[in-house]
Amino acid sequence: MPPKNAPSAATRKAISALLAPPRVERLGPIAGRFIHALRLIAVHDRVGRDPVPELAARLGSVEVAAKALIMAQAIAATWPENIAVSRFCCRLLSHDEATIGAVVDAAAEGDRRGFEAALDGLVRAERAHRLWEAALALADAEIRAL
Repeated sequence: MPPKNAPSAATRKAISALLAPPRVERLGPIAGRFIHALRLIAVHDRVGRDPVPELAARLGSVEVAAKALIMAQAIAATWPENIAVSRFCCRLLSHDEATIGAVVDAAAEGDRRGFEAALDGLVRAERAHRLWEAALALADAEIRAL
């Protein structure tokens, strides 16, 4: 007989799911491309180089590259701590990347409530408008580049 306070199988399964890092494939295409760009920006920042030329080449648009850089700067200015990014080739998302992906996905869908829910308790409401505007501009640039 299991101990009196032992977690149920459903609880153990839920905890295991929370412990497993999310995969980039769970994000929409705009958010997935932005996470790719964010990692590239981080690599270039570390070596002190301008990321826009390589971003433009990889994303296929100078406008999308510029909007991705603006979005990354907005995140850096509003995030409560340094952003944790995974390795460039990794398909697993850091917790920050998963949250950022949810933010970009919500903006790409025009879902302000989903956007606010993704940031709830992380970024103060009066700072979130900058992220919303940057994410909308990024999504708009991505759609125009199609």
